[in-house]
Amino acid sequence: MDTKSTIRPAATDMDGVIREHGAALLSYATRLTGDRYLAEDIVQETWLRAWRHADRLTNGNGSVRGWLLRVAHNVAVDQHRSRKSRPTEVAFESAELANKAVQSAPSDEVESRMVVDELLDHLSPAHRSAIVEVYVTDRTTASAATALGVPIGTVKSRLHHAIRSLRDRFRPVLEAA
Repeated sequence: MDTKSTIRPAATDMDGVIREHGAALLSYATRLTGDRYLAEDIVQETWLRAWRHADRLTNGNGSVRGWLLRVAHNVAVDQHRSRKSRPTEVAFESAELANKAVQSAPSDEVESRMVVDELLDHLSPAHRSAIVEVYVTDRTTASAATALGVPIGTVKSRLHHAIRSLRDRFRPVLEAA
């Protein structure tokens, strides 16, 4: 007995499954997504999984169509979740804009630094040093604690109180803007 034929279906067997269930699978995926092109992607992934699990493509193990529809449903859910976890993609109007790097003007950086310095002036020296170590120099709370010579919990507490103080103090300004 050829072991390869038990692991993967012969091309003609898979072709028969595709002929028998392909239209129903595409119809189901299109109803799920409302998008023919996305449905085709789902069906393609379903066929790939069917090929990998060829041993399940016999009616002796349950309905082949039922298994294929469940796989298509799972693929659609997976794709939906992965699209939701990424930001929405925005198409550029011209190819020229797509390849341009966005860089802020140096004057914007100077203005931002002045605003940050002014905000930090409203904090106590202990809170200011914690903010600078963690957010400006981009350290972890553990390395900031080592640099400041205080426990990690103290750094976390100072960060919490500093941010809350800044938020409370400048809330009216932010709401007016």
